[in-house]
Amino acid sequence: MKNSSKKQVNCVEKLKVLADETRLAVLELLIDSPKHVGEMNAILGLEQSLLSHHLQVLRRSQLVVTSRHGKAVLYRLAPEVEVTTGKALNLGCCVLCFN
Repeated sequence: MKNSSKKQVNCVEKLKVLADETRLAVLELLIDSPKHVGEMNAILGLEQSLLSHHLQVLRRSQLVVTSRHGKAVLYRLAPEVEVTTGKALNLGCCVLCFN
């Protein structure tokens, strides 16, 4: 597969992941600062298992990374996801803007 074709596939996969409004909401929460699962859950008001599922999808897609602090897990945007001015995320293949 050509390099440009690989980039297109990667972009398509990222956009499929981001087609879910909960996952978009999680990324928007993480723009300002890393957050623990409990913090995100308090804001989003989801079942813990549902939020965990969405976070796992975002981790597998390399859009977020985690670090453990005791029993708590801290989520942050992956280093490859650049926060640009105006509350936007540069995903490498496209820029996602939040209003």
